[in-house]
Amino acid sequence: MCDKKNLRSLCRKRRESVTDKLKKAADAADILLECREIKNAENILLYAAVGSETDTFELMERLLNLQKKIALPKCHENGIMTFHYINSADELITGKYNIPEPPESAPSLIMTDKAVCIVPGLAFTESGARLGYGGGYYDRFIALYPQLYKIGLTYEAMIFPELPTLPHDLKMDAIVTEERMVLCCAK
Repeated sequence: MCDKKNLRSLCRKRRESVTDKLKKAADAADILLECREIKNAENILLYAAVGSETDTFELMERLLNLQKKIALPKCHENGIMTFHYINSADELITGKYNIPEPPESAPSLIMTDKAVCIVPGLAFTESGARLGYGGGYYDRFIALYPQLYKIGLTYEAMIFPELPTLPHDLKMDAIVTEERMVLCCAK
């Protein structure tokens, strides 16, 4: 297994080569919306996809149409990430790292026990390991809220047999792709 920096580069190339991204994202959204944890969630922590990430904008719209409370992240100095509620993707502004994020005026997330975090990543394993982007934002945020149900959203092509992990690396409870939902052994 190669080091994480080289693996991230390889994963970006593999993800960029995925075809029919919008259809696959829509198929993944269909699967995600059938998930019991999503149906029962009071808060859904989502991200605004950029580049070749699995698109989340249709999912965002569908969740909002279902009257779900959606919160998106804002990245701050020192690797801190906070989540803020939105009512529409139209509210998003360009933030740190050129990632769409809620404006300063967006209300802060009020965490509940019925919260689900949909987590981006470069690659995942069926056992819940995740290769992130190297900033540690999600690792630090979720360490504060270990009760969060964590779902990795990705393309089937980005499921690997194994990934290099460290003890502090975030583990998923489930992975959703355009083909399936994998329940992981994250606990």
